[in-house]
Parts: sequence; structure tokens; C-alpha cells
Amino acid sequence: MLRQRTLAQPIQAEGIGLHSGQRVRLGLKPAEINTGIVFVRTDLPEPNEVSSRPTSVGDTQMASTVSDGRVKVATVEHLMSALSGLGIDNCRVEVDASEIPIMDGSAASFVYLVRSAGVIDQEAPKRFIEVLRPVEVRQDDKWARLDPFPGMRLSFTIEFDHPAVTATGQQVTVDLGESSFVDQIARARTFGFARDVDYLRSRGLALGGALDNAIVLDEHRVLNDGGLRRPDEFAMHKALDAIGDLYLLGQPLMAAYSAYKSGHALNNLLLRALLDSPDAFRERTFASLSEAPQAWTRQWAWA
Repeated sequence: MLRQRTLAQPIQAEGIGLHSGQRVRLGLKPAEINTGIVFVRTDLPEPNEVSSRPTSVGDTQMASTVSDGRVKVATVEHLMSALSGLGIDNCRVEVDASEIPIMDGSAASFVYLVRSAGVIDQEAPKRFIEVLRPVEVRQDDKWARLDPFPGMRLSFTIEFDHPAVTATGQQVTVDLGESSFVDQIARARTFGFARDVDYLRSRGLALGGALDNAIVLDEHRVLNDGGLRRPDEFAMHKALDAIGDLYLLGQPLMAAYSAYKSGHALNNLLLRALLDSPDAFRERTFASLSEAPQAWTRQWAWA
């Protein structure tokens, strides 16, 4: 049986909120079967929990934020991407502020935390959402789409009129049955433009942004010492974001995801469109590892 997974033990870290600029304590804890990923605000009185699901996503400006109307946790996508890539089904995520810390701007620090805590299988089948027919959403020239696929594949195209981005290529395709999330995706950092900093900060955003937690570009080049971590880091980070956004479904997807200039808002609309089409998906479990998609069995081996 392909089993659900959780952490072997609790683990903690501290960091800065990208948009709030606040110091944040983060704790990842094991959770019982069928719990899913649950965010807990330790700085608030009970009830202080919100579960990851498409309808919990509210604000998508510059990040994905989950909320139940009382409890809010922002910038969850990089952590969710790491939990997805390492096959973690059940986890309690505790924070003492309204935002997940940005760490180095990628999912790598969260991968490190999960690996340090260890991962254990649980006595319940892993429950996939298998896409059975195409589902697509559009906004102006932007679009995102899910197609049937026996695993998980992502194809993402960005479009930025900037010499440093153009030089790296603006399209990336990743098949998680063939590529390692840890080695090829997790270290891709978020990026932004120096010209936008004053505007964002005037709106209470990017208050914690710095060269150690984002790629920053001026009009011509990357400002970070050492440059990029990989030639396609800009497009790959968008794929990393999409993996995290899609995992807010609450269950892993079996699908081919493709997108053009998509972002957190459109990714969430895509999940809602899927759930609004009962004939477009089914829940799937696997009685043996040999029957399961390599996209997950291989990721666990690499992890």
C-alpha cells in the first residue's frame, strides 16, 4: 500500500516574514492520518487553526494566504511546495505571526527541516486526486490548465521583459517521475525588481525582503553576489510556487499542469474550477508501490 506520511518528530526554526518583516517562530509537528496540512497560530487564542484547502485561500497578492475568516497565515506556498515534494500528507504547522518565514526565498530550508525531523509512513492509504479530463481557467492573456497524466508534470511559461530573465529562458518543464524535487526545484528562489521596492513597501509588502531571501534585479542585471543558482531559476521558481499552490488542494494531484503567466490567484481558481467539476476527477489510492506513479515513489527515494 502507498501510505500517508508525517514527520517522525517535531522541529522548529526562526526566520523573517517576507512581507511583514516580522521575526517568526515556525514549528512543524507530526499529525494523525487524514489530518492534512493544518496551520496553527500560536499567538492567537483558540480557535486558532485553518486547514489547507482551495476555499481557505483568500488573499493572493504576492503570496498565497490561507484563512477561515478569523485565523490568517500568509506566504504558505514555499512550505507547501516542500511538503508536497517530500510526500508529507499530515502536518501541524505552528507560527507565532501571520506569515510563514521566507528563509532563503526558496523551499530548500523547509526541505532541510523536514529531512532533519525525519519522515514516517502511516497506516492509511495515500489519497490522490486524479484528473480525468482537462480543466482550464483564463484571465486576459494568462491561463492555467490541468490535463490527465499518470503522475505529476508541470510546464510553466513566464514573460518578463528584462535582459537577465530573457537570457535564462522563460519556460520550464518538470516531470516529477524523472526529476528530483530536492535537487532540481527546491533551491529556486523568489525574485523581484529593485524598481518596485518603494511601491511595495508603501503598501505594506516586501518589508522583510533582502538579497539573502530573494533574487533582486535592477534594470539590467541580477544584483545578488554569486548570481543565479541555476540557469532557469526564474521560471523554475514559478514551477515551485505552482507545486505549493496546487498542494493547497489538500491532497496530491495526478495531473499535467501547464500555465502561461499564471500566479497564486489563477492557480487557486484552477483548483476551485476542478472541484466544481465532479466529473473531472476522482479520488485514487494504490494497493502496492509497483502500481503507484513514479512521480512520488522516486521523490521519496531522492528525499
